[in-house]
Amino acid sequence: MRTRVQHPATSRELVGVLRISKEDRVAFTRLLRTLVNDGSLVEIKGNRYGLADQMDLVVGKLDGHPSGFGFVTPERPIEGLTRDIYVAAHNLQDALHGDRVVVRIERYREDGRAEGRIVRVLERATSTIVGRFEMDSSGLGFVAPFDKRLLAEVQIPKADARGAEPGQMVTVEITRWPSPTRPPIGLIIEILGDLNDPGVDTEIILRKHNIADEHSAEAIEEARRIGSAIRDKDLKGRTDFRDRLVVTIDGETARDFDDAISIEKLKNGNFWLGVHIADVAHYVHDGGALDTEAYERGTSVYFPERAVHMFPSELATGLCSLNPHVDRLVQSCLMEVSPRGEVVRHEMHDGIIRSDERMTYTAVNAILTDRDPDTIARYQPLVPMCELMGGLFQVLHARRRRRGSVDFDLPEAQVVLDEKGFIENIIASERNVAHRLIEEFMLLANETVAGHLESRGMPALYRIHEPPDPLKVMQFEEFVSAFGFSLGTSEGSVKPMHFQKLVDKIRGVPAERPIAFLMLRTMQKARYDAINVGHFGLAAETYTHFTSPIRRYPDLVVHRLLRELRHTKVSDDRKAELEEDLPEVGRHTSERERRAAEAEREILQWKKVRFMADKVGDVFDGYITGVAAFGMFVELIDHYVEGLVHVTTMADDYYRFREQSHALFGENTKKTYALGDRVTVQIIRVDMERRQIDLGLADVLEKVRRDERSRGPMRSSARPKKEQRKETPEQRRRGKKQRMGRNERKRKKK
Repeated sequence: MRTRVQHPATSRELVGVLRISKEDRVAFTRLLRTLVNDGSLVEIKGNRYGLADQMDLVVGKLDGHPSGFGFVTPERPIEGLTRDIYVAAHNLQDALHGDRVVVRIERYREDGRAEGRIVRVLERATSTIVGRFEMDSSGLGFVAPFDKRLLAEVQIPKADARGAEPGQMVTVEITRWPSPTRPPIGLIIEILGDLNDPGVDTEIILRKHNIADEHSAEAIEEARRIGSAIRDKDLKGRTDFRDRLVVTIDGETARDFDDAISIEKLKNGNFWLGVHIADVAHYVHDGGALDTEAYERGTSVYFPERAVHMFPSELATGLCSLNPHVDRLVQSCLMEVSPRGEVVRHEMHDGIIRSDERMTYTAVNAILTDRDPDTIARYQPLVPMCELMGGLFQVLHARRRRRGSVDFDLPEAQVVLDEKGFIENIIASERNVAHRLIEEFMLLANETVAGHLESRGMPALYRIHEPPDPLKVMQFEEFVSAFGFSLGTSEGSVKPMHFQKLVDKIRGVPAERPIAFLMLRTMQKARYDAINVGHFGLAAETYTHFTSPIRRYPDLVVHRLLRELRHTKVSDDRKAELEEDLPEVGRHTSERERRAAEAEREILQWKKVRFMADKVGDVFDGYITGVAAFGMFVELIDHYVEGLVHVTTMADDYYRFREQSHALFGENTKKTYALGDRVTVQIIRVDMERRQIDLGLADVLEKVRRDERSRGPMRSSARPKKEQRKETPEQRRRGKKQRMGRNERKRKKK
C-alpha cells in the first residue's frame, strides 16, 4: 500500500491494485481487519482504508479529565511524539473516557506532545455506566457518572427510571450515545443501593470498570460437564510424575493451586527442578464458552474481601486445582540448573502428578528461616526438599542480581477486614523466603518456556518490558542527583543493572520509597506482544507467562502453543495465522490487565479513605511521595494511606513549584518541601465523594491558628449602615441647596 496505493482505498480497489487472487481474498480481508485493529490502517468514511501515519491519524485510548479535556495514548510508538496527545474539550466530539478512538494530529509541540481532534470512535469502552440517580427541579431524571472522567450526565426518561430513588447508585445502559450538541440517554438496568451500604463499593467498582461479577450459564454448564475426576483416556501420552515428591506452596487463604514444585540434586551437582502447572488447556478448548468468557475477562481480579475469577469455581477449584493426594493433569517444565544458576538442559511434558502436601509460605519460612522445631517435626519428610529449594533459591537469586535484574522488594500495604468488608487495620505485608523462592522458580520457568518457543520458531505471546524513554531517564537522573545519588551511566546507555545498583544504594534511606516509585514511573509498563523485545526489568532476553493459566489468559495461550508444538508439525500457514492473531490477543489482554489493576487500586483506595473517616483532626507522620504545583501527596507511615496537602493550606508563605527538583519552595521563608521529606500532617477532611484525604502541615496549621487567636476577631473600619449618623431635615435642605448652586454655575459656564 505504501508503494502502490496513492490514496485511501476501498477493499475492492485494494484487491485490484494489489492483484489479490480469489484464493487469497478471505485471508486478505482478515489481514485488513488485523491491520485496522493494530492501528496500522484506519478505516474512514466510505469504507476506505488508509495508512494511519500518512493521514496524521493515530489509534489510541482516550483518557478523559474531570476538567473537560482528554488525552489519547497511542497504541503504537509515534515518531517525534514522546507524550500523549492532548484533545481539547471541543475536539472530543462524541467520544467518552476509555473509548478506543482515531485522533487526527493537528499540531506538534516542542515538548514532545501533540494536540489533536478525535475523528472517529472505533470501540466503545462500555455500554453501561454506574452513577448516582438524581432529579432536577422539573422532575427530569439523570444519572451523574461515578467516574468523574465521564463528563456527560445521562438523561433518564421517566418510564426508564425503573423505580430508582434520588440518591441511589444505579447502573444505566446507554440507549443513545452523545453528540456534540446533545447528552446521552439511558435506561436504568440495576439499582445498587446507597453509597455507604456494605459491599456497594465493590459492586460500583465492578460496574464502573465493566467487569462481569457472575459467569455465564453456558460457561458454568461447560465447567460442570468436565466433571470432577480424571478419565483413563486423559492419561494417554502423558509422563507420570506421581512417584516424585511434589508439593504446592501458597498462602493460608488460597483456595486454588495452579503450580507445584519437585526438586532433586543430580549426581553432577546440578539441581533438577520441576515446575508443574495445572493443564487448563486440556479442558478449556479454543472457541468454547469457557474460552470465550476467559478471553473477554483476560485475568482474574482480586479485591480485599473477594476475588472475581477468570474461570468458574467448578473449574478453578476443581480439576484444575492441584489439591493434595489426588491425581491432576499438568504441563511440566523440568530444568537442570547449574550451581551458577544456568539452565543447561530442559524438558517440556504433558504430565500427571499427585501433590504430596499443600504447604504454606509461613510453614516453609518457619523451616528455612526460623528453624522452628514444631514445624520441622510436622513436615519432617519434606524438610530436605525445603532445604534443597532454599539452596536453589540462593543460586537463582544471585544469578539474577549478576545480570542486573531490578528487584524493589518494597513492603506493601495489607488490609485487615471486618465481617462487613470494612478495614479494621492496615499493616505491612511480609514477603519471606518462601514467597521469594516460589517467585524465583516461576520466573525461571517462564524464561525457559519463552526461550523454548522462540528457539523452535514457534510464534508466541511474550511478556515484554521495553527500555525506558531516554528523556524520562535524564529527568530521573536530575532528580536523584539532588539526593546525592546517580545511575552512573551516560545518557542513552542505561541498563537494568544501573537501576538495580541504585536500588541497593537507596535501601533504608528516608527517600527510598518515593525514589523507587519515581523509578517505576520512569520505566515502561510491561505488556503482552507477539514480537519479542526482551524484558528490561528482569534483564531477560526472552520472557513469557506460563505459570498461571487459571488466572491469566496469556498463560493459557502459551500452554496451547506448547502443546501444538509438541504434538503436531506446525505448518507455515499455521504460523502465518498465529502471527496474524497473536498481536490482537496481546493488545486485548494487556488492556484487560490494566483494567484489573486500576479496579484493584481504586477499591483499595476507597476502603483506605473510609478507614480514615473517623480520624479527622488526628496528627500523623508521613513521607512526601509526590509534588505538583497544586500541592504535595503524603503517605502516612502508620497506615500506608496517602493524602493531599493542597498548597492553599500552606498559608505561611507563597510556595512555587520547582519541577526539576520535585519540590515546593517558599518565597519568603525559603522553606522547601521535596519528594522524600518526612513531615507531620493533620487530617483536615475525608472526602468520600472524591475518595480523597485532605491533609495540612501540622506546624503551619498551628501557626495559622495562633495568629488568628492573637489578632482576635477581625473588625472592619467601615461602620454598618445601622450605625451611620442620620441627617436632620435642615442638613438635607442645605445639601440640596449646595448641589443646585453647583449645577447652576456649571450651566452658566457652558
